Amino acid sequence: MAWQPSQESLNTLAACLKDSLSGFDKAAQKQAEIMLTQAKTSPDINNYLVYLFSSETPPTGLQCTAQDYFLVRSAAAIMLKNNIKTGSRQIPEGSLAFIKMAIPLGLQDKNAQIRNYSGNIATEMIRRGGIMSWPELLPELLKMIGNETGQISNEAQEGAMAAMAKICEDNYKMLERELNGERPLNFILPKLIQATKSSLPKVRAQALTAINVFTPRKSQAMLNSVDDLLQALFSLASDSNNDVRRQVCRAFVQLIEARPDKIQPHLPGLVDYILTQQQSDDEDLACDAAEFFLAIGEHEHLWQSLSPFISKIIPVLLGCMVYSAEDIALLGGASDDEDEDDLEKDIKPQFAKKSSARQAKGDASADPAQNGNAYEKLASMDDDLEEGEIDDFEDGDDANPDERWTLRKCSAAALDVFARDFRGPVFESILPYLTKNLKHDDWPYREAAVLALGAVAEGCMDIVTPHLTELVPYLISLLNDPEPVVRQITCWTLGRYSSWAADLTDPTQKQLYFEPMMEGILTKMLDSNKKVQEAGASAFANLEEKAGKRLEPYSLPIIKQYVQCFKKYKDRNMFILYDCVQTLAEHIGPVLARPDLVNELMPALIDRWTKVSDQSRELFPLLECLSYVAMALNDAFTPYAQPIFIRCVNIIHQNLEASLALVNNPALDSPDKDFLVTSLDLLSAIIQALDPAKSAKLVQESQPAFFELLTFCMEDPSDEVRQSAYALLGDCAKYVFEQLEPSLPNIFSVLPKQLDLDSILDEDIDSGFGVVNNACWSVGEIAIRHKSNMAPYVPELFQRFIEIITNPGIPKGVTENAAIALGRLGLGNGELLAPHLANFAEDFLNSMDEVDPSDEKATAFRGFTSIVEKNPMAMEKSLLHFFSAIARYRDLKLRSETKSGLHEGFQKAIGIYRQIIPQFDQFFGQLQPQDQQTLRTTYVF
Repeated sequence: MAWQPSQESLNTLAACLKDSLSGFDKAAQKQAEIMLTQAKTSPDINNYLVYLFSSETPPTGLQCTAQDYFLVRSAAAIMLKNNIKTGSRQIPEGSLAFIKMAIPLGLQDKNAQIRNYSGNIATEMIRRGGIMSWPELLPELLKMIGNETGQISNEAQEGAMAAMAKICEDNYKMLERELNGERPLNFILPKLIQATKSSLPKVRAQALTAINVFTPRKSQAMLNSVDDLLQALFSLASDSNNDVRRQVCRAFVQLIEARPDKIQPHLPGLVDYILTQQQSDDEDLACDAAEFFLAIGEHEHLWQSLSPFISKIIPVLLGCMVYSAEDIALLGGASDDEDEDDLEKDIKPQFAKKSSARQAKGDASADPAQNGNAYEKLASMDDDLEEGEIDDFEDGDDANPDERWTLRKCSAAALDVFARDFRGPVFESILPYLTKNLKHDDWPYREAAVLALGAVAEGCMDIVTPHLTELVPYLISLLNDPEPVVRQITCWTLGRYSSWAADLTDPTQKQLYFEPMMEGILTKMLDSNKKVQEAGASAFANLEEKAGKRLEPYSLPIIKQYVQCFKKYKDRNMFILYDCVQTLAEHIGPVLARPDLVNELMPALIDRWTKVSDQSRELFPLLECLSYVAMALNDAFTPYAQPIFIRCVNIIHQNLEASLALVNNPALDSPDKDFLVTSLDLLSAIIQALDPAKSAKLVQESQPAFFELLTFCMEDPSDEVRQSAYALLGDCAKYVFEQLEPSLPNIFSVLPKQLDLDSILDEDIDSGFGVVNNACWSVGEIAIRHKSNMAPYVPELFQRFIEIITNPGIPKGVTENAAIALGRLGLGNGELLAPHLANFAEDFLNSMDEVDPSDEKATAFRGFTSIVEKNPMAMEKSLLHFFSAIARYRDLKLRSETKSGLHEGFQKAIGIYRQIIPQFDQFFGQLQPQDQQTLRTTYVF
C-alpha cells in the first residue's frame, strides 16, 4: 500500500514550517527550528516534506489560509533540499522514489516559486547522486520542454526548462563526461538549441541560459553544434523579450574567448547590434551588451579588428558613463555623513588575503596595482541561496550604484581597455567630450568627464602628459566641488595620474604638481562625506604604490593625517586606512622605524588593537597591517611584540578548539578560518622582524605549545590556512630553528602528505599549489639546518620532489621550490640520494636554469654538487648541462656565509671530472665558447 501521512504529524509539521519562516514572532520561530531539528531524525520526515510541498491545496484536515499554505510549501521545499544536500545517502530508497515522483508534479505547479523549488531539488538530487541515480529525469525534462504532443502546459514547459538550466549550471562537468559510452551533453545541447525556438519567452531565455553554461567550454558537443548555435543567436537577436536578448549578448561575449574565429566574420554587424542593445532602457540588457566591448578589447587578437569602429563605439561608451536619474536618486545627493555610524550591511565582507606563496628567490609575490575600485567588478557573495529561495536582505536593483556592477562601470572599464589597445585614437575621440564636459554646470556631466579622463590614464599617459600641467591643477580644484560624487571620482582620477606626478624630478615642478596632489588627496581622507574619505584613502594608497621611497621626506605629515583618520573613521573606512598604512610601511620600510614616526603611528594602531574584539572581522585587515608594520620596524617592533604574539596564539588556539567542537556537534557555527590565516601571517612577520633571540623567547614561552598549534594548522582542511602555516614553518626554520628542532618528528609525520599532488582538487588547484609551494620551501629551509638528521625523511621527500619536478603541468614557481628543496637535501644526505642521481639530474638542472641567483639557489647547488661527488658517473647524460650551469652561475662574487663553499664545491666537481674523463679537453670543447672562457677564468684548470 502507498505511504500515507498521519494527520496529527502533518498538522504539527505544517505549523512548525510556517513558524520557521515567521519574521514577526521570534520565540515561535526559535521553537519551530528546534522542533524541525528533532523531526529530522524521523525516517519519514522527507515523505512528509514531499507530501506538503507537492500538494497544490492544503491536505484534508489542515486549516490555513492560502498565503500561510504557500509559506508551508516553501519551507518544506527548502528543508527537503537541505536534507538531500547534507544527508542524501541516509535517505531511504522509498523516500527517494517518492521525491522522484513528486518533482515532475512540482515543475507543473501554477506557482512560479514552487516550480523553482522543484528545479532546485532536482538539481540537488543529481549533484549528490549523479545522473545514473535518476536516469529518467533528463529525458523527461526534455520531453516536457519539447511539448511534442502539444499537451504540456505552459507552466510545465517553463518549469522543466528552468530545472534543466539549473542542472546544467550545477553539473556541467558531469554532463560533459562519458557515461556508458555516451556524453549526455552530445544529446542535450542540440535539444537546448531547438528549445530556443519555443513560443514561450521564458523557455527561450532559459534555454540560452543553459547553453551559455557550455559556450565558454571547448567540449566536443559545442564543437559539433556551434554553427547551429550561431544561427539560433542571429534569429533571436531581434527577439521582443529583453531577457532573451540579454542571453544573446552573453553568448556573443563568451564566444569571443571560446570561438573568436566565429565572431570575426560577423564583427561589423555585431558592433552595430551591440551598440543598439547598449543604449536600451533596460539597464541589465545594456550592461550585458557593454561586456562585449570589454571582452573584445581584452582579447589578444580580436581587439585590432575593432579599429575601424572606434569612432562609433567611444561616444556610446561616454554617453553610458553619465549617472542615470535613477542612480542619482539612489546616491542620495550631497551629504555630510562623517558622524553617522555605518550600518552592518554597508561594511563589505572582509576576507583574509591569502598568504603569498614563497617564491624561489624567497620574497613574496606582489599584487599588481588595483584599479582603485572605480569600476572593479564586485565578487558575488553567493551563500548557497538558489533562485526562488528567500533571503533576509535582498537589495536587488535598489542597491547603491557604487556597490554593484553597472552599465556606467562596464563602459568605463571598456574605455580603459580600448585606451590601452589603441592609445592615441581613443584620446582624440574623447578630447571634444572632455573639453565640453569637464567644466559642465551639471555635476553628472562633470563627474563622467573626470571618470573618462581617469579611465584612459593607463593607456594614454604619453598622449595626456603634455596636457597634465593644465589638467592636474584643475582636478585638484575639483577636490572642493560642492557635489561629493565629483570629489569622490576626482580622488580616483588623481590617483591614476599619480605616477606622472611622482616621477617629476625638477624641484619646482614637484612643488607645483606632486606636493599639491599629495596634499589634496590626503586632505580628502578627512572629507565630511564618508564616500569621499574612502575614495581619498584608496587614491592615496595608489599614490603610495607609485611614489614608493619618494614619500620618505613627507612621512611625518602623512602619518599625522592617518592618526587623525584613526580618530574619525567609522568601521568601513577603517579597513581602507589599514591598507594605506601597510602600503606606506611596504614602500618606505626601515624609515618607519624613526622614533618620531613610531611614536605617532603605533599608539593609534595599538588603540585599535585593544578596541577590536577577537570575533570582529576588522581583525583581518588590522592583523595584516601589523604584519607589514612589524616587517618595516624590524627590532623597533619589540616593545609591542609580546602582547600581540600572545593574542595571535590565543586566537589560533580558540579557532582550532572551535573546529574540534564542531566535529563533535555539527549544529555549532563553523569557525571563520580567516582568523587563523591572518594570525599565522602576523606571527611570521614578528618572527622575521625581531632579533632572533627575542623571537626565540616568544616561541619558547608560548602557551599552548607553539609548534603543537602549528602542526594542527598544517593539517587544517583549508588550503589558505595550510599555505600560511607552511610559510610560518619556513620562517621558524630560518629564525628560531633551535626551538623548532625538537618538534620535527611530529612535523614530518604530517608534512609529506602536503606534497602529494593527487590530493589537490580540480576546483582548488591554485590554492592547492600554493600549499605545495610553501611546504617545499619550508622543507628546504629545514634541510640546510638539520643536514644529516634529515635522513629518516629523505626517501619519502625525495619521491615527492621527483613527482613535482618531472610533472610538466605544475606551475614554474612550485617546480623551482621543489628543485631547491631537493638540492638542499643533499647537504648531509648526499650518499642517500647519489644512487638516484641519474634519474633526477636533468630535471633538477632544468629547474635551476630558471631560478635567479639567491641564497636558496646557492645552497641547492651546494647540496647537488655534494650528491654529484658521491656518484660522478651518474652524470653522463647531464654533464654538459652541469658544466654550463656552473659557467652561468653569476653570483660567485657574493661571498656570503650561505654561498661559502659553493665555489669550492664547483672547483672540486671540475677536478673530479678532469681525472675520470680520458679526453677531457675534447669534452670541454663541446661547451659554448663563452662558457669555456668563463670556466677557465673562474676556476683552476
